[in-house]
Amino acid sequence: MQLLGSQMTDIPVMSLHTGGPIGQLEKPVIDPSNLMILAYTLKGPLLTEHPSLLRVADIREMGHLGMIVDGSDEIIGLDDVVKIKELYELSFSLIGMNVVDEHKHKLGKVEDYTIEATSFSIQKLKVKRGFFKGLTDTGPLIHRSQIVDINRTTVTVKSTAKKVVEREKESSHFDYVNPFRKADPQPDA
Repeated sequence: MQLLGSQMTDIPVMSLHTGGPIGQLEKPVIDPSNLMILAYTLKGPLLTEHPSLLRVADIREMGHLGMIVDGSDEIIGLDDVVKIKELYELSFSLIGMNVVDEHKHKLGKVEDYTIEATSFSIQKLKVKRGFFKGLTDTGPLIHRSQIVDINRTTVTVKSTAKKVVEREKESSHFDYVNPFRKADPQPDA
């Protein structure tokens, strides 16, 4: 099942131990090297550590009530997992990043993305074109396999434009075959 990244905010996190909510999802902690979500920051009045994080590996299931975890013991602090701390401090966010092709032609900005619910990997980027281009068409969806590079401000994708092969200029305007003429004119005998 795929979900929109924008739908993954303010979702309640429910505890099986207490049968009630622990907090709500706030924002993802994304690893830009492989576009995987490793954790979510949480908000809520019952949380004692700030920031409080929920590793996606600790989510038992997603249901109509929200994210379901075993208990409040699954909530971690910033210093509990080194990799998550590094990514949290990086403050990487896909939303609003410029998207360009390999030839540096701007395609637009990342408006949203889809997430594979079982692995929490980002699958597709929804790109919003500029104002004038956005009037005539919708922005493209870019699959993760099309992404070539991601840096702090830009996502570079494979170019879909066909290479233009320039033909040599014709030296004479008689280089074409006229179908109404005979192929080999016969000399008069």
